[in-house]
Amino acid sequence: MGREFSLQALLAGVLAAVVGYASSLAVVLQGLKAVGASEAEAASGLLALSLAMGLCAILLSLRTRLPISVAWSTPGAALLASSGPLDGGFAAAVGAFLVCGLLLALAGFWRPLGRWVAAIPAPLANAMLAGVLLGLCLAPVRAVAATPALGLAIVVTWALVAKWRRLYAVPAALLVTAVLVALTTPVPPTLLAMLAPQPQLVVPRFTPGAAIGIGLPLFLVTMASQNIPGMAVLAVNGYRPAPGPLFRVTGLFSLVAAPFGGHAVNLAAITAALCAGTEAHPDAGRRYWAAVVAGFAYVLFGLLAGPVTAFIGAAPPVLIEAVAGLALLGAFGGALLAAVSVPADREAAVVTFLVTASGISFFGIGGAFWGLAAGGAVLALTRWRGAATA
Repeated sequence: MGREFSLQALLAGVLAAVVGYASSLAVVLQGLKAVGASEAEAASGLLALSLAMGLCAILLSLRTRLPISVAWSTPGAALLASSGPLDGGFAAAVGAFLVCGLLLALAGFWRPLGRWVAAIPAPLANAMLAGVLLGLCLAPVRAVAATPALGLAIVVTWALVAKWRRLYAVPAALLVTAVLVALTTPVPPTLLAMLAPQPQLVVPRFTPGAAIGIGLPLFLVTMASQNIPGMAVLAVNGYRPAPGPLFRVTGLFSLVAAPFGGHAVNLAAITAALCAGTEAHPDAGRRYWAAVVAGFAYVLFGLLAGPVTAFIGAAPPVLIEAVAGLALLGAFGGALLAAVSVPADREAAVVTFLVTASGISFFGIGGAFWGLAAGGAVLALTRWRGAATA
């Protein structure tokens, strides 16, 4: 096994971890804080997610000898960021995280559940995701309006680096943001005090509103936007593992991370291509080491969760939201395009998008669920009307 390790796999794994972590770190922290996490609880959630996705990737990759990349649920974090505080506080959010983790594991143990999620019409699933992402994708505009000099520096950096190499655009924007914050914001006194990992165990509170409004949509966007595309990335590169065991293991790791503030881990979609493609090694049988290296890097990043969270917490929120929005522009554009690509389903997709983006809440249940429900009703009516006139 040791002879299969290569410098190319090492570099690909480190690059995948840095890009995956830096490109969505702001989204994850913003999401956890939006649903009521304190700074210490957000740092604990970041630690739990980092350890979960790192150890999970190491375990699955070494067991299968396949480049199984694992990541936190970025669309899920965006969903949290658009949800706002819950009745019951962060404890209710943790209860919803446990519901999501249980459903993710069940999708692996019970095949019909996974098939049901896959059967959700793609235009509606993508429209819901686009509606969830819209608010954060507007953040760069708000940042430029609120602090023109700092906001423009971040956006211009992103645009210039994207012109050269899109993969590095968001990490470059995050680096510039860190420099600007360091130059304009006093160092928080908690920065050095939080060098050691400090997991915070949160006693969950289960409420119907959080379970249906957060837990269920979190499960749906994680499956539809991460797990299923993650399997597709593996298949494109010639790897076809059975999905059940992968969903089971990532679901179980999500369950373990949830009481410490982690919302969900899943198969990686974007960074998976770095570990499963020729960038990791010309020999497909040796690429799994890239995913193993990325896993170890995530564990290392997790041990720095405390100071990272304290530093970002001291930054003006609008700047962190701007970086998160830039990180999600590609996902938003892809989801919006896929949502309206089928003319017959376009009206239902638009309804799903608008209801989700509105942020409405009924009976304590957030807009993502109601958007999917409204779009599903319109789609059912459209197809019934079409069948009746045929």
